Amino acid sequence: MITGTIVRISGPVIIAHDMRGSKMYDVVKVGGDALRGEIIRLEGDDAVIQVYEDTTGLMLGEPVVDTEQPLSVELGPGLLASIYDGVQRPLPVLMQKSGDFIARGIYAPGLAREKKWEFVPSVKKGDKVIAGDVIGTVQEFHFEHRILAPHGTAGTVTDITPGSFTVEEPVCTLDGTTRLSLMQVWPVRIPRPHTKKLDPVLPLITGQRVFDCIFPVTKGGTAMIPGGFGTGKTVSEQTLAKWADTQVVVYIGCGERGNEMTDVLAEFPELVDPRTGLPLIERTILIANTSNMPVAAREASIYTGITIAEYFRDMGYDVALMADSTSRWGEALREVSGRLEEMPGEEGYPAYLATRLSAFYERAGRVVCLGSGERNGSVTVVGAVSPAGGDFSEPITQNTLRVVGTFWALDTNLAYRRHFPAVNWIKSYSLYIDSISEWYVKNIALDWRELREKAMYLLQKEVELQEIVQLVGPDALPESEKAILDVTRMIREDFLQQGAYSDTDSFCPVDKQYLMLRVIMTYFEHMNVAMGRGVTLRQVQALPIRAGIGRMKDIQDTEAIRAMVGDIEQQLSNLVVEK
Repeated sequence: MITGTIVRISGPVIIAHDMRGSKMYDVVKVGGDALRGEIIRLEGDDAVIQVYEDTTGLMLGEPVVDTEQPLSVELGPGLLASIYDGVQRPLPVLMQKSGDFIARGIYAPGLAREKKWEFVPSVKKGDKVIAGDVIGTVQEFHFEHRILAPHGTAGTVTDITPGSFTVEEPVCTLDGTTRLSLMQVWPVRIPRPHTKKLDPVLPLITGQRVFDCIFPVTKGGTAMIPGGFGTGKTVSEQTLAKWADTQVVVYIGCGERGNEMTDVLAEFPELVDPRTGLPLIERTILIANTSNMPVAAREASIYTGITIAEYFRDMGYDVALMADSTSRWGEALREVSGRLEEMPGEEGYPAYLATRLSAFYERAGRVVCLGSGERNGSVTVVGAVSPAGGDFSEPITQNTLRVVGTFWALDTNLAYRRHFPAVNWIKSYSLYIDSISEWYVKNIALDWRELREKAMYLLQKEVELQEIVQLVGPDALPESEKAILDVTRMIREDFLQQGAYSDTDSFCPVDKQYLMLRVIMTYFEHMNVAMGRGVTLRQVQALPIRAGIGRMKDIQDTEAIRAMVGDIEQQLSNLVVEK
């Protein structure tokens, strides 16, 4: 065992002497309270350590013990519905041990050791097993938790037993020597292996019209939500966590304010999963690392979260990971880098900021899982970014833009106008349109992309017309351009705007999204035809169908929305030119 002594303390960063033989990213126990930390630099006999807990009260000369193991997470039954801190300490257990405030040096394992799980084997004696194979299942709530052969194991099953086991008890033996339990351990900074990555061709359905129909993201894709204070980043991520069509959700509150995380922790257990009718928390893992928690643990929290997400991906499930927010994670990097006296890059961030962000987002993807048989899983990463003052030119936003496929730019002006989700349709984009078009053609409609592009063209045209209106007033526009402003207002208010707290509109199925857009675009086409005959815009605006279009959000029957297409054609064709 390698034991050194503290020779320097600088906030969460300490330097220990006599640490020769230690390895990078080894976990160490610091001082008399055994505070946990991680080696982040080695210089001769000295080790530079970032400590995951408050270092107040540490003194020079106190011991540092190297555990000779990297920072790892425990993976197995018991993860779902858990609430962890940034280094996978279960917060409810810590509260029982130390009260409302976490005591220094306190530790609890990520998975409960005493709880027994009912194990059902999927292989039998004599079967060949390779890494990634499902050797059995455990029922966790309504979820089938698949027990996987750990990476690096292979052999013939010589013993496997059904029954109740703790996570540490062996349930399967390979070649008479290798014992497998329900739990495995994985270093958080190393991506879990897979057979190969698949193309992003399946959309992640979120039930939010602006996300699904206008700027979609795929299963295994990456997206970012940047926005200033009050633009709805956290609510957007929580909405995605509630409604995305994935089997597992990992929500990382990375440096969030305590009251926001409290709302999440209070709300999720009460939410009902719309697909199963069961509590949403039963398929959710929450990682809470609030802004007043130690900064080094914040840096580790996103690695903890994505490793857990990859574990469920390897079972063959679709996982959504919400990181809120990567800006606070970047600030943790900046603080630790400053303590290390590294050469600062732009705005004080370390020079390796872009590399770290890329490495994190690269762990997303839809993959063929390890093991025999065909099993596909995905991890979709959605990262919120909190640029100071809503400035999208700052380093976190710009470096994230280089690696993500979908950009949902939140707009302060839209938020002030109470337009939510406050996604700016001019600044935002999706690079996945081409890859998912085939899915929409097969499953929704042949003209889905055509309708989307028409709507985007009109919204861009509206921006140009608004500049003219601000200069000379709306009366200077011809009727045809006034009609564009009229229909784009309908697109904004009756389609893009959506209520997160509405019982009927908080989730909008994709087929309903398509029909709503089709109704609006049909209205525009027939309005142009009628105005070409001499009908005035005022006459068109007086039609009863306009009120029906405004109520589409609250209509659950898609056939009633489909019928509006015929009503539009009839009412507009019956208009008589005023004399």
